[in-house]
Amino acid sequence: MKNFLYLCALFVIMDELIRHTGVVLSVADKTAHVEIIQTSACSACKAKSMCMSAESQQKEMDVIMLEPLKVGDQVEVEVRERLAWKAILLAYILPFVVMMAVIVALDFLTEWSEAVVGTLSLCAIALYYIGLSVFKHRLQTQFTFTARKI
Repeated sequence: MKNFLYLCALFVIMDELIRHTGVVLSVADKTAHVEIIQTSACSACKAKSMCMSAESQQKEMDVIMLEPLKVGDQVEVEVRERLAWKAILLAYILPFVVMMAVIVALDFLTEWSEAVVGTLSLCAIALYYIGLSVFKHRLQTQFTFTARKI
């Protein structure tokens, strides 16, 4: 119980903002379509030309405008760190748990071959992602990005 309370407290503390700079591509109502450049941690390294591990990606996203914006404005896009961790949980950790649970349950409860158990575990992951896509609109309301002019 003590570890659970510690984890809950840590989750509340992790409410910092993740920020990226970008450019407004288009504006509609209260949302703007923004292009950001997401860089890896080592992209600012002086040795990046030698190690070839540095990478950056251009991404486009719709954001909620905190103030009136126009096309070409430099903006700062923000999202809560807690939402990033929730996305990681939904996209990577829970599917792994589902797969492992299906493998362990079918391995102990049935005499099926490893190929059948593996195939069924992959089908369980597919069903999990189909379930996520069914609730896509509900999840999109929780994962909101905001933008303010720099």
